[in-house]
Amino acid sequence: MRQKYKNYTLEDQEVWNILTSKQLNNLPGKAHPEYLACLAELENVLHVEAIPRFGELNEVLSAKHGWSISVVPGLIPVEDFFKKLKKRKFSASTWLRSKDQLNSLEEPDMFHDVFGHIPLLMNESYANFVQKLGVLGVKYIDNKKIVTQLQRLYWFTIEFGLIKEKNSTLIYGAGIISSSGETDHVINDDVEVKEYDIFDIIEQDFITSEIQTKYYALDDFDQLYRSIENLEKSLMEQSEVD
Repeated sequence: MRQKYKNYTLEDQEVWNILTSKQLNNLPGKAHPEYLACLAELENVLHVEAIPRFGELNEVLSAKHGWSISVVPGLIPVEDFFKKLKKRKFSASTWLRSKDQLNSLEEPDMFHDVFGHIPLLMNESYANFVQKLGVLGVKYIDNKKIVTQLQRLYWFTIEFGLIKEKNSTLIYGAGIISSSGETDHVINDDVEVKEYDIFDIIEQDFITSEIQTKYYALDDFDQLYRSIENLEKSLMEQSEVD
């Protein structure tokens, strides 16, 4: 599949502009500076004026850490998703929500996939963590328990992760970054924020249909990759015992 840019309508472009403008105004002071710095690094190919062209984005992503966008029709089987991550390919839809869906969406669209997920792939530690998640997913795809644990890890980091910055707790998870409602909820509401512990996270269930009430906060992005290396060692030891 590929992005068919000529199929985007004027309304699609307007929706992109509305969503991007709103979050660009909302995120400073709430999103971690590294996300904003990565977004700024992509400003020539990912900006408010127009829906991004995936080919242009891929040139920049590939030159930085070898990543690219892989176009998918929507949610794909977990096995295929992990295989793509292992190859440094991030799955993204090309469809965009309509105007009457600006504040509510059941399935991730291009704004979530691209604006939320893609910028931090410019960060080396984060990019390596995401790939390692794919490597482990492919390796243990026949082990339902481990696959579930990896999905939990993805949820509480890549989708709904927080990170400490001095005396603040800031956002880096795409599920929050791409939603003004989630952004304001995390910052303003009474939520539980726990210290990042990968072995706690992989045992923590989540419900996709409900707003989050529990989050995990990193000390820094390097902690992501260090932790998944520790997880990999633990899984190997468990496999040897089994």
